[in-house]
Amino acid sequence: MTQAREGGAARWALVLAGGVGSRFWPLSTPQRPKQLLPLVGERTLLEETIRRLTPLVSAECTLVLTSEALAPAVRAVAGVPEGNVLTEPRPAGTAAALTWAAAEIERRGGSSAVMICVHADWAIGDEPAFRSALDHAASAAAARASLVTVGVVPTRPDPGFGYICPGRAVEPGVLEVARFVEKPNRERAEAMMRDGYLWNSGIFVWRVGDFLEEVRQHTPEVAPALTAALVAGRDPRVFFEGVKQPISVDVGVLERSERVLVIPGRFGWDDVGTWAALGRVRPTDVDGNATHGAVLARASHDNVVHAEGGAVVLYGVSDLVVVTRDGLTLVTTVERSADLKALVEALPSWLAERLS
Repeated sequence: MTQAREGGAARWALVLAGGVGSRFWPLSTPQRPKQLLPLVGERTLLEETIRRLTPLVSAECTLVLTSEALAPAVRAVAGVPEGNVLTEPRPAGTAAALTWAAAEIERRGGSSAVMICVHADWAIGDEPAFRSALDHAASAAAARASLVTVGVVPTRPDPGFGYICPGRAVEPGVLEVARFVEKPNRERAEAMMRDGYLWNSGIFVWRVGDFLEEVRQHTPEVAPALTAALVAGRDPRVFFEGVKQPISVDVGVLERSERVLVIPGRFGWDDVGTWAALGRVRPTDVDGNATHGAVLARASHDNVVHAEGGAVVLYGVSDLVVVTRDGLTLVTTVERSADLKALVEALPSWLAERLS
């Protein structure tokens, strides 16, 4: 496939694939995190992400950023050249991660190269519409020398997401960003949905030179570390150790920049962040149960069940999450499944080590 180009500059993709996915315990562990699991289809979330991008960006121009511990497992499934798997010596926030990746793309493709950033743990319902939105964002980023985000048109008032307030249109389908809003409560999420706010999806598109210019101008938490790393011969350890404090790209760059645009997107996007999300992205039976493995559900509805190595029978229950793996069974409610990170952090050592 010929690499897509925008105004003579190559397009590159960055897939963020770090994290341990603790909200998918006990299936997801530090050694086998959710991005390396087939949670939605037959392939892992990471494989699905890269496959979804290939009509726009070739594997040779796709980078994957992960932790050092996960790098061997990521290289085994990513399907990109070995040197395209970048590693973080330590977590330093998305502003640092995207800055380091942008610097690497600039080294390989020049400052006018267009960078498309996505995460490895999403489900996409309409892939052609997804790629069309990315293509539109890439064109807008190059033509307007701007930092572009794709804001997803909400399908429900979800307090688990950040939101974007769109401003005036600069061209059809491309708007200024009036402001970003951190995760709201449900009442405010309902009001923002009525007022036309968009979900902050974490899809970012820009020319790497434009992004790095904004980092140097607006992000003192990261910019000095980048300068030091480049002086030291592009040493990632120098860079990540030099980041003053972890900060998200939203707070550290986008909220401080005056060059940010948003494109509304409708393509069945969902962040596969909790077991409850699988009830939305997996096929369900007539009673709304999303199941995997040997599961029998009678007089039961709206449950999420993942059975590995055993059978699960449900009778007369609703809104439960049931997960079995290697002799361990987790039972919680769909609502409380979002709190599993707190549970995992409080597990006794003998149980925490059992599935590691």
